[in-house]
Amino acid sequence: MHLNIVVAFCCFWLQAWAAKDYLFKNCDQSGFCSRNRHYRRQVENSGRHIPYFVDPSSIELKNDKLEATLYKKLESNELVKLPFEFSLLKGDNVRLKIDEDRSKVRIKGLNTKRYDETAQAIFDGPEEDKYVSLKEKVDIGKDSITIVYGADKQFKAVLDLNSVVLTIYYQDHPQVSFNSKQLLNFEHFRSEEENVQNVHSELESTFDMFHDSFADSKDDSLRLGPESVAADIVFHNFDHVYGIPEHADSLSLKETTDSSWPYRLYNVDIFEYYSESRMPMYGSIPIMTATNPTVSVGVMWMNSADTYVDVNKASKPKSVTSHWISEAGVLDLIISMGESPATINKNLGLLTGYVQLPQLFSLGYHQCRWMYNDEEDVLDINSKFDKYEIPYDTIWLDVDYTDTRKYFTWDPDSFPDPQRMLRKLDHTGRNMVILIDPHFKLDYEISDHIDKYGIGQKNSRNETYKHHCWPGESVWIDSLNPSAQEYWDKLHESSKDNAVFGEAQNVHIWNDMSEPSVFDGPETSAHKDNLHYGNWEHRSLHNLVGKSFHELTYNSLVKRASNDQRQRPFILTRSFFAGSQRTAATWTGDNMAKWEYLRTSIPMTLTLNAVNMPFAGADVGGFFGDPSKELLTRWYQTGIWYPFFRAHAHLDSRRREPWVPGEPFTSYIKDAIRLRYSLLPAFYTSFYESSTDGSPVMKPLYYSNPENEDVYAIDDQFFLGNSGLMVKPVTEQNARYVEVYIPDTEPYYEFTDGFPQADAIRLSSPGTIKKSVDLGTIPMYLKGGHILTRKDRYRRSSRLMRHDPYHLVVALDNSGSAQGLLYVDDEESFAYRSGNFAISAFEATGNTIKGAVFAGNDVIRKELDGIVIEKITVLGADDVNAAEVSQDGKKWEAAINRKDGILELVGPKLSINKDWEVKLRKSTRHDEL
Repeated sequence: MHLNIVVAFCCFWLQAWAAKDYLFKNCDQSGFCSRNRHYRRQVENSGRHIPYFVDPSSIELKNDKLEATLYKKLESNELVKLPFEFSLLKGDNVRLKIDEDRSKVRIKGLNTKRYDETAQAIFDGPEEDKYVSLKEKVDIGKDSITIVYGADKQFKAVLDLNSVVLTIYYQDHPQVSFNSKQLLNFEHFRSEEENVQNVHSELESTFDMFHDSFADSKDDSLRLGPESVAADIVFHNFDHVYGIPEHADSLSLKETTDSSWPYRLYNVDIFEYYSESRMPMYGSIPIMTATNPTVSVGVMWMNSADTYVDVNKASKPKSVTSHWISEAGVLDLIISMGESPATINKNLGLLTGYVQLPQLFSLGYHQCRWMYNDEEDVLDINSKFDKYEIPYDTIWLDVDYTDTRKYFTWDPDSFPDPQRMLRKLDHTGRNMVILIDPHFKLDYEISDHIDKYGIGQKNSRNETYKHHCWPGESVWIDSLNPSAQEYWDKLHESSKDNAVFGEAQNVHIWNDMSEPSVFDGPETSAHKDNLHYGNWEHRSLHNLVGKSFHELTYNSLVKRASNDQRQRPFILTRSFFAGSQRTAATWTGDNMAKWEYLRTSIPMTLTLNAVNMPFAGADVGGFFGDPSKELLTRWYQTGIWYPFFRAHAHLDSRRREPWVPGEPFTSYIKDAIRLRYSLLPAFYTSFYESSTDGSPVMKPLYYSNPENEDVYAIDDQFFLGNSGLMVKPVTEQNARYVEVYIPDTEPYYEFTDGFPQADAIRLSSPGTIKKSVDLGTIPMYLKGGHILTRKDRYRRSSRLMRHDPYHLVVALDNSGSAQGLLYVDDEESFAYRSGNFAISAFEATGNTIKGAVFAGNDVIRKELDGIVIEKITVLGADDVNAAEVSQDGKKWEAAINRKDGILELVGPKLSINKDWEVKLRKSTRHDEL
């Protein structure tokens, strides 16, 4: 079929079904969700439940974990054996795991065990390395097991053996409990013929146990029958819970009990998704957190099957009950507790890993659309950025750069010499990202190899799975198959003979459609009874597939660049899971050019940051449709704060590069992008902190002010990491003012549009202020107590900023103090892992500003020679008329400027690789006659 015909067909097809919720199962239409909601109602109404209990005689301390047998008691008094684990992991994380003994179940060609490898995929490093010894921490009693833990023994986990209720205490107060509502439900294996004897007649429903009645899923073989796992988790003395992305919804999760849509975690290709929706989207991270002024809690439900989560909020007593329901797999739960929200990020990150420190270029501006037509088009766009003096780092190519949508090829007519094009981009530090998806068109080299060597997904008959996606009929690589990695490495290798990549260091990868998206599949995805390596059913690991695919790419790119300077891979993935932060960035998918999608993008990105997936953003301008010039401008002014900053548009959308809307819009957009580049030192430092402790890069207010419960539901303003920079984007059409919430009594200095001002908001108690705005306004404030680092010179790309001088902005707090951090390395290699980095800790106290430098080795000190601090701006300092600078045993006077109440030290020429000190001298007042 001619390419244009294929494009026309696909566009028609997308329009025909876009945003059709009937394509996706709600809870009432999903057998396992409907059954568990029915069970909950019956338990609540009758006060009865299926008994579960732990056999005390089976408890054994083995390999730093307690192992035992949990029993499910049927109506017939028959007992179902459920192997059980109770343990303590690094980071004060409590683990509870329940499996099923299926050793006697045999089905030809199918792994009949419950899928128990999700934790292995989530954890960063070997699972066995995560355990903490229970010696001197555990007490095994007749009716309960107690683990006391924490640096000050402030935490306690108590498991009741008779009711299987687990309660976690902080300072002897219950904070979170598992199964306190008795909703634990483990649908054990039984044949259809045996079902009557295995169903509780009063409590359980048999809806869709062995047959799927949903129109697009009627062919599901359901060979293992009902196998869902479900349980309640209650957060005591909390009003708000957060997390479980991805949903186009608020930061604080909403009540769902009376809705047909609980929050659903099932990675699907959902075009033109609705805003304010709990429908499934492209990615899933099964982490939920809660915070109050005293303590924070996080739970991680380590299950990669289709999952629904109900949220129920109560006021007397104050609590939030979550009901977790997964279609298959084991019940594997982590409960984390700490004194602050940031502690939860750190603790869970000790298990899942933290975000990889990215190459600096990837924090710059990315220009993308479907599609830049050819090499001439690409280079024309590249030159126009220089013409309009707008910095950018990366240009992207969507699916049609390929030869008839065959990945690992170039269209020979449109891109006759890709290496020449890449060299021209590289000349000014620019990069290219190309799209490579997991589906491969039939009847060419790659799909033939996948089929021949059996490294593709299989259908339920164990044949290579063949269905439709962008190229037409396709096969899908099974990224869980170890043999797939070897082949993927070969396709990505650095070689002059590699027709796609050659030896270029400035080409990177976009792994899209990896949910996986299957145009003619049930719910736009793969059939649940497909088979993966190890004969595991797809239903049990569906949400892991996208993660395994981008990890396949990551591993190949690390090997490809092992001998190059630019070693850190950049990969964008649409589909993700817990642990994806280690190897990829993500975005919120195919949004629309409407104001509500601009507004929704903020809580969506904040939620991802709150669950350790900080490298995230949204398509600036909206993917579908044509934004007004005002909306496009406001979206850029918001988008510069996304950790991942990319403009993207659909094939049918009009061109909208920054210069297209004309004046004054182009100047406003240009100013916004330049502001992003001036703040790259702060962004890069924030990513460094996130890579070491999970700190959000785009940070909700409740992280900075957990003592103030009024900030818990605010999701339209935020901080840039720990920089102290608070932002309230304008997201309403024709706005003339915005309301900004000031969360504490420290001074908040005006920083609107990136220009520091002496004016400060000083409130006697937290509250809301009104700020006037025009189309060029980006409302922002620098909180007192912080020192912000920036670079002010325009360059065409971030790579060309490497040796530019720094500008420090010191914002003094109520006590006259401030602190800040700057992280520096070579911005592209893995050498920082072996000490090739420097950290400058800045501190202002009294009349002194200091910089203390830690350099990991002498190499980085030498690399930083000649890079200086050229200006220091001090906000909140009065009556200063002189500054003495000292560094490396030398002292000199710095020039002082006072303008509009701002103190500026101009040209101090402080090297950033050595300690330094500035002493401010105040004027002497004389009261004389």
